[in-house]
Amino acid sequence: MKGDRTPRIRNIAIVGPYSSGKTTLLESILFLSGATTRKGSIKDNNTVGDSSPEARDRGMGLELNVASAVYKDVQFNWIDCPGSVELAAETYNALVGVDAAVVVCEPMIDRAIVLAPLFQFLDTWKIPHVLFINKMDRASSPIADILSVLRPVSSRPIMLHQYPIRQGNSPIGYIDLVSETAYHYHPDAEGDDPVPLPEHLRAEEQAARHEMLESLADHDDVLLEKLLEDIQPSEEEILVDLRLELGADQIVPVFVGMAEQHLGVRPLLDALLREAPDAAVTATERGVDAIASDADRPIVQVLKTMHASQGGKLSIARVWNGAIEDGMSLNGVRIGGLYRLMGSQHKSLSRAEVGDIVALGRLDGVATGEVLALDRAIGRDELPKAELPPPVFAWAIVPENRSDEVKLTAALAKLTDEDPAVRWEQHGDTHEIILWGQGEIHLQIAIDRLRRKYNLPMAPHLPQVPYKETIRKPVSRIHGRYKHQTGGHGQFGDVYLDIQPQPRGAGYDFQQRIVGGVVPKQYIPGVESGVREALDRGPLGFPIVDVAVTLTDGSYHSVDSSEQAFKMAAHVAMKTGIPAAQPVLLEPIDLVEVAMPSEFTAKVMQLVTGRRGQLMGYGPKDGWAGWDTMQAYLPHAEMQSLILELRSLTLGVGTFSWQHDHLQEVPDKLADRVLAQTGKG
Repeated sequence: MKGDRTPRIRNIAIVGPYSSGKTTLLESILFLSGATTRKGSIKDNNTVGDSSPEARDRGMGLELNVASAVYKDVQFNWIDCPGSVELAAETYNALVGVDAAVVVCEPMIDRAIVLAPLFQFLDTWKIPHVLFINKMDRASSPIADILSVLRPVSSRPIMLHQYPIRQGNSPIGYIDLVSETAYHYHPDAEGDDPVPLPEHLRAEEQAARHEMLESLADHDDVLLEKLLEDIQPSEEEILVDLRLELGADQIVPVFVGMAEQHLGVRPLLDALLREAPDAAVTATERGVDAIASDADRPIVQVLKTMHASQGGKLSIARVWNGAIEDGMSLNGVRIGGLYRLMGSQHKSLSRAEVGDIVALGRLDGVATGEVLALDRAIGRDELPKAELPPPVFAWAIVPENRSDEVKLTAALAKLTDEDPAVRWEQHGDTHEIILWGQGEIHLQIAIDRLRRKYNLPMAPHLPQVPYKETIRKPVSRIHGRYKHQTGGHGQFGDVYLDIQPQPRGAGYDFQQRIVGGVVPKQYIPGVESGVREALDRGPLGFPIVDVAVTLTDGSYHSVDSSEQAFKMAAHVAMKTGIPAAQPVLLEPIDLVEVAMPSEFTAKVMQLVTGRRGQLMGYGPKDGWAGWDTMQAYLPHAEMQSLILELRSLTLGVGTFSWQHDHLQEVPDKLADRVLAQTGKG
C-alpha cells in the first residue's frame, strides 16, 4: 500500500465494561471536536449513541454506534461498542476494522478482572490500545493501587502516560509524563492550564516516568543505553518510541479523567492524534498488501449489519484498499447508497476513500465479516474475521399470534444477519423453535427486536430437554396382527418380532430371519417402516434409541396383504413389545469446558458438581495468565441456567463451550419427576 495516498484518518473503537462511561466519553469527544453543539446525556435520552428503543429502555449500549468528527485536520471515525459481556461478539467484530482502541474503565480495584477477555482479544489481534481510567472523582484508592490490579490482567505492560493530581479526594489535574508538565483541568478552554509541578508529587512523578521509560526501553536498545548511562531522552525521542510501540501493541499507555465533565478528554484526543497508528499502518498489519494487486483496487470488509424497520439494510464497512463509490458493484452486489454515520443519522456520500469506515446500503446476501472487491477474485475469507462465541443460553419461542408463524423464518434470518451471535434452530425431537445466544439479556434484546422491528411478539420459555428412552431387557416373539375388513379387499398383516437392547450409542438396527416366505420380501420394507414409526415416540413419551429389532416370523393373505398392512402389524407389535422390555428414560450428557479466573476455580467446581456434573480435569488456560479451564460431563437439563450462575460467581467473565457427548440413564427419582411432569409417571 502507498501511505502517501491515504487520507489522514484514524478509526478508533471505544470499548470497556458496562457502565464505565463509554457513551459519555463519545459525547464529550464529539462536543470538543466540534461535531456536535451540545453534549447529550444518557439520563436525557439525547445521546448520539445508544439511540435505539431497546438501548433507551435499558439505559445501556446494545449495538455499535458510529460517529465521525474532524479534530485538528484529521478525520476520526469513532465506534462506541456495547459493554455487556453478552454482547461481546458485536464488539469483537468491530475491533477487526479499527486502527486503535480506547479501553474505558472505572477506578474500582475489585473489578479489574472484567477487562481480561477484552485485553486478551486486543493482544491476540495486536490491536493498539490505550487505557482511559474514567470517573476519577470516584477513585477510593491511589493510582499505584489501581495499576497494581490492572497489570496482571494484561499481557502487555500497562504504564502511566499521565499522573493524576488530586486536592483532597478531588482530581484537579494531571502531570504529562512525557513533557513533565503539570496541568489543572479547564474543561471550557481550548486546553488545560499549565501549572508548576507540585513538589509533593515530584518523587512519585519521577518514579512513574522511570517506569514508563523502562517499558519503552524494553523495545529500544538506544533508549536502554541512555537509561543505563543516566542520560535523559528528549521529549521527541519519547514520542517516537510511544508511537512505534503503541502501534505494534507492545505497551498500554494510561490516561485519566472524568468524561462527564470533559476532564482529561482533550489530552486523550491529542495523544491519539500523535501516537495512534493511521489507517495505512493497520491495513499493512492486517495483510491487505498480500491480496491487493494495486493501490487503487477496492477492498472492503463488513464490520456490522443493520436492518432498519423501514430503511432497509445497512452494512458498516472498512475500506481497506482503494476507494468506493455509490452504485459500484462489489462481489456482484451493487452498493445502494453510501453514508457517513453520526449515530442514527446518515449523511449521503458519493465516494469513500481508503481507510474510511462508512455505511453501505442494500448489500443483500452479504454478511458481517465478509470481504468484498470489484470482482469475485477475492474470496470472502481473505482477511481475518472474529470468531463467534459458542452459544450458552437458549429460549424456545412461539409467536403470540399463530398467524405470525409464516413471517417468523424471514424475521429470524434478518435478526441473525444483524447479530450473528444469535442463532436459531427447529429442534428435530422437540419440534420447538429455539433461539440461542450469550445470556438472558442477549435473548431479551432479540425478542424485543422481533416485536418492534417486525411486529412479531413472542412468548419465550425454556426449551424442553430432548430426553430419549431405551429398553433394559430383550423380549421375543412379540406378535402383531393387523386385520381390517371393508367392502371389497381387506387388509391383513401378521408379524413376530424380537426386540433387544443395544449398547449405548449403537443406535437402531433392523434385521429379518424369514424362512419359507411366510412374509413375502415385498412386504418386509413395510415392517421396517412400522418399526421406525413406533420408535418416534415410546411409552414414556420420547424417541426410542439403541434397540435392535428382528423380524422372525409371520403370515400373509394372498389377496388382502399389503405393505401398508404389514407396517401397521409391525406398529402393533412394537407398541406391545416395548412396554414389556422395561423402558427407561435417557438424558443427554454434554462435554463442557469452563473457563474462569483461577481465584474462582474452586467455586465453579462446586457449581458444576452441584448440578450433577462429573469433573474430568482442570488446568491453566493456554495463553491466559491467571485463568483456568475445567472439563466436565454435565447433564443437558442442568445447563439451562448454568451461564447465569457462572457469571454471577465470576464477576461476569466466566464462560463455557459445550458439545453433546452421550446419553445415560436418568436417576430414578429424577426420572419420576420428569415423567410426572409429562403425564407419563
